[in-house]
Amino acid sequence: MSEKSANQLIHESSPYLLQHAYNPVKWYPWGPEALKKAKESDLPILVSIGYAACHWCHVMERESFEDIEVATYMNEHFINIKIDREERPDLDHIYMDAVQAIAGNGGWPLNVFLTTDAKPFYGGTYFPPQKAYNRPSWKDVLVNIHQAWTDRREELIKQADLLVEHISLAGNSFGKHNAIQVDDSEPLFQRHHCDMITENILKTADMVNGGFGAAPKFPQTFTIQYLLAYGFFFKQQKSQQQAELSLKKMLHGGIYDHLGGGLSRYSTDSYWLVPHFEKMLYDNALLVSVLADAFQITNHKEYEVAIHKTLGFFIKEMKHPEGGFFAAIDADSENVEGKFYVWDKKEIDQILGKDADLYCKWFGISEKGNWEGKNILNIAENEEMFSTENQISSANLQILIHTGNEKLLNERNKRKKPLTDDKILLGWNALLITALCKSAAALGNEVYLKEAVSLFEFIEDKFFKDGVPAFHTYKNNEAKYPAFLDDYAYTIQSCIHLQEITGNQKYLIQAKKITEFVLENFENPDTGFFYFTHQDQSDVITRKVELYDSAVPSGNSIMVENLFYLSVVFEKTDWYIRSQNLTKCILDAVLKYPSSFAIWAGIILKQAIGMNEIVITGKDPGQLKRDLLKLFIPNKVFQSADKEVELPLLKHKEYSGASSIFLCINKVCFAPLREVNEFKMLLKYPVI
Repeated sequence: MSEKSANQLIHESSPYLLQHAYNPVKWYPWGPEALKKAKESDLPILVSIGYAACHWCHVMERESFEDIEVATYMNEHFINIKIDREERPDLDHIYMDAVQAIAGNGGWPLNVFLTTDAKPFYGGTYFPPQKAYNRPSWKDVLVNIHQAWTDRREELIKQADLLVEHISLAGNSFGKHNAIQVDDSEPLFQRHHCDMITENILKTADMVNGGFGAAPKFPQTFTIQYLLAYGFFFKQQKSQQQAELSLKKMLHGGIYDHLGGGLSRYSTDSYWLVPHFEKMLYDNALLVSVLADAFQITNHKEYEVAIHKTLGFFIKEMKHPEGGFFAAIDADSENVEGKFYVWDKKEIDQILGKDADLYCKWFGISEKGNWEGKNILNIAENEEMFSTENQISSANLQILIHTGNEKLLNERNKRKKPLTDDKILLGWNALLITALCKSAAALGNEVYLKEAVSLFEFIEDKFFKDGVPAFHTYKNNEAKYPAFLDDYAYTIQSCIHLQEITGNQKYLIQAKKITEFVLENFENPDTGFFYFTHQDQSDVITRKVELYDSAVPSGNSIMVENLFYLSVVFEKTDWYIRSQNLTKCILDAVLKYPSSFAIWAGIILKQAIGMNEIVITGKDPGQLKRDLLKLFIPNKVFQSADKEVELPLLKHKEYSGASSIFLCINKVCFAPLREVNEFKMLLKYPVI
């Protein structure tokens, strides 16, 4: 198409918005121009929200937004705005809440109708071109909304006002933050809280296939992380077994890319066989983080291999030449979902020759296929059993699989690849820094340490202003949109982890500065929780408080973790009390619905167990530090240095001699130790 046929999205950098730049719909990006035009024309606003890797977003585009007749009606009766949810999660949260209140469910594509004041009054998700799936057709929806706007506008405006009030109150119902004193002699969070959380998680667990709930199944890595820690601390095999079952079933299933590495967003079935093939940076960063925990606890090679394969994929395929990491890879290629990833058996026979039969047996590949006549690679059998049944040693089986994977990957790379969403998001990159740090610690891997340091330097250069994060997204040498709470919270978290593996205290100073900025600009004074948006951001109809740990951790839960950690490092009693009280405010919700508050659940678990304050000092603390960081100690505050630093935990220590470990538990300190094995004997790992 020619430049003249482009709509206003042609000037955007988001791959998702650019996909719609040549639709006959006169799309606008969210901004003053579109909002002003709605008021001047007295037309309702249609906001359509999606993201580049979303399969059903593409389907609705092809069916409706590329249809001339439909587009003509939309252009005549609505001001049409397209939003990339990953660029503007603030708007997505607001209008998703509205649609969930209206329809009882949500998802993407998200289509919501607004008054000229940008207040929502009706919405839904995917609408087909003709009535189907118990959904009205898109054209019928448009016609009905136009008629309602014409005939019953006052009713719609009243409904919109009520919806905005509902959205504004959501997240503010967890009580007021009060600076009450916390009595350390009686722990605020105790074993029985952790038991109740675990019991309610396991009620939803799939004990056969791993994971939680029925299809569609999401990774729920925070829940797995909690169960791993609970099982480890309290010696509860059932919890650890469910966590490991979930990880292994995902790593064996079609949701994991056995050739290239990386996890898809979710499984459409209960068996992890058929994924929604999009790959998101955040999912994989969170997967790597929990795999690092699992490896520290079990030392199982499978977790180490999965860490290397997943991080290797992102470093090779998703890294910008300047240093940041791209957001996602589309589910579709050539307008077909999953086409890039699936196989005919005859293709594999031709590529692998004599090795094809055993390879196909291992991955469940057949002539008829396991999905729409094609094959998704999926490991169904235990390796030891498979080796015995097929009279092949484990070592030779691994060689055959590895060789076959390499050959198939080389062949797959000749196919047309799915679109890469090449915008770089601050928060998701910060999550990756944490994953790299945890992997560097668990595996003693210097490459991941260097990657983490380099990535932080990149985000400092591209996203920061005056020493704190300022922007949410970066592309084409331009950073834009104000940073959101999640961006700040994840960045602070990444600073904490960077300090632990590098021993460089500058990261803690950075974390403190960013935390003070968040407290000044994001606090809800009525509750003590944090708004998702900065106090100076003016283009949203309300400021929301997000508390649920959903696809990504809640910025509030991560901020509470950050506040606790930094309260110890800097002796900030007010931050300590604040973190305790905010967690107490949400305790009842966590106990009842732990899968929706799994990061919060982890905070409660650590507090119930008790925290370890650990410092390593000496002329060369490096090896002792590396050995200690390989241990699973999620309930720790850790610093190391080779000279005295003006921070409370590092003052008045011995630096001139051999390296020593200083351990304090709940304000009780032990004599300096020289060996990690001695240190392990004193750790706070009681069965309470």
